[in-house]
Amino acid sequence: MASNLLKALIRSQILPSSRRNFSVATTQLGIPTDDLVGNHTAKWMQDRSKKSPMELINEVPPIKVDGRIAACEGDTNPALGHPIEFICLDLDEPAICKYCGLRYVQDHHH
Repeated sequence: MASNLLKALIRSQILPSSRRNFSVATTQLGIPTDDLVGNHTAKWMQDRSKKSPMELINEVPPIKVDGRIAACEGDTNPALGHPIEFICLDLDEPAICKYCGLRYVQDHHH
């Protein structure tokens, strides 16, 4: 992919051809790695029967917190979580953890 872009730029005279010659990387079987990566990615994008991680996390309702600050670790088990993230809940809309996407909202008791 990137090598094809580079070749196209050289052919269009945007980049001079006197630059270093880049070769296409290949696997041990002689398959270009660009084709291998493209096919691998395409395989995973074709399966629409499973929900994406973003769709799954959006199904979780916002977590209500009593205070103004939420502490998100991603999971109760430290081995499955992420670094602790302190999230300010002063705004009206739910605040989102930058690591896991969980949403938090301040629980007003009125």
